[in-house]
Amino acid sequence: MSTGKIGVSTGNLFPIIKKFLYSDHEIFLREIVSNAVDASQKMKVLASNGEFKGELGELKVRVKADKAAGTLTVSDNGIGMTQEEVEKYINQIAFSGAEEFMNKYKDNAAAIIGHFGLGFYSSFMVSDRVEIVTKSYKEGAKAVKWSCEGNPEYTLEETEKAERGTDIIMHISEEEKDFLEDAKVNELLTKYCKFLPIEIIFGKKKEWKDGEYKDTTEDNVINDTNPAWTRKPADLTEEDYGKFYHELYPMAQDPLFHIHLNVDYPFNLTGILYFPKIDNKFEIQKNKIQLYSNQVYVTDSVEGIVPEYLTLLHGVIDSPDIPLNVSRSYLQSDRNVKKISSHITKKVADSLSDIFTNKREDYEKKWDDLKIFIQYGMLTDEKFAERAKTIFLFKNTEGKYFTYEEYENLIKANQTDKDNKVVFLYATDVKEQYTYIETVKGKGYDVLLMDGQLDTHFINHLEQKNSDHRFVRVDSDVIDKLISKEETKEVSLSHEEQEELRAVFTSQLPKEEGMFMVNFEAMGENADPVIVTRSEFMRRMKEMAAMNPGMGFYGAMGDQYTLVVNTDHKLVNTILENEKKEMSARLEPINFEIKETEKKEAELDELNKGKKDEEIPQVDKDRKSEYHKTIADLNKQKNSLLEEYGKGNKVVGQLIDLALLANGLLKGEALNRFVKRSVELIK
Repeated sequence: MSTGKIGVSTGNLFPIIKKFLYSDHEIFLREIVSNAVDASQKMKVLASNGEFKGELGELKVRVKADKAAGTLTVSDNGIGMTQEEVEKYINQIAFSGAEEFMNKYKDNAAAIIGHFGLGFYSSFMVSDRVEIVTKSYKEGAKAVKWSCEGNPEYTLEETEKAERGTDIIMHISEEEKDFLEDAKVNELLTKYCKFLPIEIIFGKKKEWKDGEYKDTTEDNVINDTNPAWTRKPADLTEEDYGKFYHELYPMAQDPLFHIHLNVDYPFNLTGILYFPKIDNKFEIQKNKIQLYSNQVYVTDSVEGIVPEYLTLLHGVIDSPDIPLNVSRSYLQSDRNVKKISSHITKKVADSLSDIFTNKREDYEKKWDDLKIFIQYGMLTDEKFAERAKTIFLFKNTEGKYFTYEEYENLIKANQTDKDNKVVFLYATDVKEQYTYIETVKGKGYDVLLMDGQLDTHFINHLEQKNSDHRFVRVDSDVIDKLISKEETKEVSLSHEEQEELRAVFTSQLPKEEGMFMVNFEAMGENADPVIVTRSEFMRRMKEMAAMNPGMGFYGAMGDQYTLVVNTDHKLVNTILENEKKEMSARLEPINFEIKETEKKEAELDELNKGKKDEEIPQVDKDRKSEYHKTIADLNKQKNSLLEEYGKGNKVVGQLIDLALLANGLLKGEALNRFVKRSVELIK
């Protein structure tokens, strides 16, 4: 037996390993099992090149949890170690057995997992003592036992072991006893070792018998040693791809389609990416792509390798060329990463283009689900946007699909405004905006359906790229102003008449639905008497603010609507006539006093015309201020009388409620009042 100190450059590396080296203690099991797989893979290489001529046997890794003994053991029948190799690879942390082995057998050792010299020492994160019992494959080799209690001192002695290979025996510390529970070990092995290339066995398979689960004689194999991404695409069927997807995501719906990655130059990359079906609005589930290194699970945080928009995809990426830290949990910057990212972007774009070109009907059927991926990519990746612009589809309210160029050609002749801009009309909800859609269709216009969670951002993106195009929602203005062809028709009402009608209609506007203003337009006698519109700019800003906390100013603002009164409609003119008849006697003296005061103000202004402010006598300034106040008070008095009159006008209330109803803004008590009023008016 020999004793000694582990060759470390610091006084005691173990506290650092236990507390800081690895981001998550559970990583230890992956490291130890990966080392066992390494040893097994090395055995295969030696046998294949003739350096080992003995019986290879079935290479397997076995994991055993013994709660009574407080140990977790990982055993393999791989290459094993001699006493000299233990001293070199275990006691001298700076050396990595796997790395040296790869250098020696670089032409046929592609399956060697290990890249790190510290993997074995992760076992001390959860153990009070770790033992290695190992016997080398080399002829005449003697078994040795190494033992250490988490400090630089160790013991190394000869022992008995019948077969080649290595047992790592971890005496689990009291605070880490969870790692002795079968359920916990099974969970970790399934997470990290599910696709390792050597069988990982943990206990026996169980069956339900006599009211309980009992062990069978069959080994419980944790992993699939030949997962789909390691096989050639030509050897896989659609059923195979679907089966593998549900192996990764048992509860998920069938994916839209898949992309198989298989690159061996200038870097190594394999994998399968799936476009998942997304049901709910912005059900964005990142961290669904699993990163592997030679079939060892590394992480599901792949932002450094996969472009941000592709983190929405599901699937597997496997590459030994992506540098990782000792915990294999975080990516480091490296030129290979950028190359891989660029390749994945190109591969996805090329695959989408191929489906669009050769299977457009199928592409259109899947478009509603694909749209969010492609929009996200075009918004965040300029190169992808350039590649994808010819395969992005618009969908109109009739369910027909068009490329950008196809749709522009369809609408250009009829939907170009007087400023020579092509206007893309759109709706976000066919049911809620049905009246507006039908109105613009009646004018021969086509309407897009833009009901996606990224559509507002995407519309802004398109307008920035194409300055001669405008996107306008169908309810953002009256029809003649949605696509202005010529100067709009002048309103026939005088300013005074408009102000009186504004007060009448304002009296019954809802106070809880947002801020309303009243405008007047000459829309034709066959158009609706009253409609509600929403400012395109303000609505877009609010929608974007809802997704972007940095735009909180717009998000805090209330909804803004415009009640547009059609001055050409018979009902509106009748309301005005009735108002004049019933209110003229009460308003006449107020109007007379307003005009007289305005006349006095005008005379005062004429008297001081051309004078600088400091040249105007103070008495004139005071008189002008009094005139202003008088006019304001009189207008306030006048509006109060008109609003009082308006509140009792059932026709005004009915017209406003009809406009609100068409926008889905009439709810609760207001809707109940509308129904009762409707019944009264019908009687």
